[in-house]
Amino acid sequence: MELIVTTMQGLEEVLLSELKDMGVKSPQVLTRAVKCHGDLKMMYRINYLARTALRVLIPLGEFKILTDKDIYKHFSRIDWEQYFDIRGTFSINTVGVNEFIRNSMYASLIAKDAIVDQFRDKYQKRPNVNPVNPTLNINIHIRRNTMTVSLNSSGESLHQRGYRVHGLDAPLNEVLAAGLVLLSGWAGETPLIDPMCGSGTIGIEAYRIAANIPPQREDRSFDFKKWKNFNAKIWKEVLNEAKANEAEGKPTILLYDKSLQAVRGTQENVQTAEIEGISVSRQDFFKAEGVHDSTVITNPPYDIRLKEDDINKFYQQIAEKLKQDYHDCTAWIFSGNMVALKSMSLKPSKRITLMNGDIESRLYKYEIYEGRRGDKTE
Repeated sequence: MELIVTTMQGLEEVLLSELKDMGVKSPQVLTRAVKCHGDLKMMYRINYLARTALRVLIPLGEFKILTDKDIYKHFSRIDWEQYFDIRGTFSINTVGVNEFIRNSMYASLIAKDAIVDQFRDKYQKRPNVNPVNPTLNINIHIRRNTMTVSLNSSGESLHQRGYRVHGLDAPLNEVLAAGLVLLSGWAGETPLIDPMCGSGTIGIEAYRIAANIPPQREDRSFDFKKWKNFNAKIWKEVLNEAKANEAEGKPTILLYDKSLQAVRGTQENVQTAEIEGISVSRQDFFKAEGVHDSTVITNPPYDIRLKEDDINKFYQQIAEKLKQDYHDCTAWIFSGNMVALKSMSLKPSKRITLMNGDIESRLYKYEIYEGRRGDKTE
């Protein structure tokens, strides 16, 4: 079947690489998504194992619509009973409008009527709508005169891993954090340090990547588990295969932050994630002892949601600290403040554009060598 795996802008190629490693058929990069083909087991595997996936959608069809009656007609022709029964519930989320359908909620209402009427005509009863926790989550996308209808097999966004019980004012999305680690290429060969760890998301995602631990919990309530065609045997195979592929060694990950609130929150998040190999401590990056031959991945304040007295000076101090105390180190700095990034007295060897929510951001790579390559940017 065809699968549309959505992701964050800028992570499409990372997701493509993940899906290729899983063995999907005919992958194709779209905007904030990758289209591919796979069987039921592949759909389960992507939901459970893809670190940069937000949702896994299953397209049911692409239809031409010129009037609201076309929506009703095409929804009536889909056999909804193959996915859920009269005791189940459903919800419909519509994105987009056109010259005939000028209200997305109206499109959802028409589609709802078609589904309800299909069951009522057969059983004289109807399934209920449940926008909170439905059996079937239906997506409609309208663009010009085309309507695409898909099922959301994931349910809630896959960035919600379930371990973050504490977050600060500007927590980093888990999918984005995993994407940063995958873009860096770090896989546990060197100590990884996040000296401004916030909620600890980068460190937790990095540990799971290096140890090859799935990003999702086994007991997560994926929507596909509620469908009539859910195959418990195949799902168990996916779980067992993932367990067998976990790595034995533990990576060295050091997380610290000068905020006591951040440290306590990170410690609880690490505990909830059931990870024992991460060191979390309260330290000021600028006063802490540096670690040579290491990898730094961090998301310092942007001066947008979190404030610094002098953000440019702050980023200059980060650069000086790296040059002085992190010899033979690779540092990846992720920020949405372009001016502050450019003020650093280091020349990046790589620049990657990403979106952090609605904030256009950059991931800069710096290679720190003692006595070499400490050139200022032009």
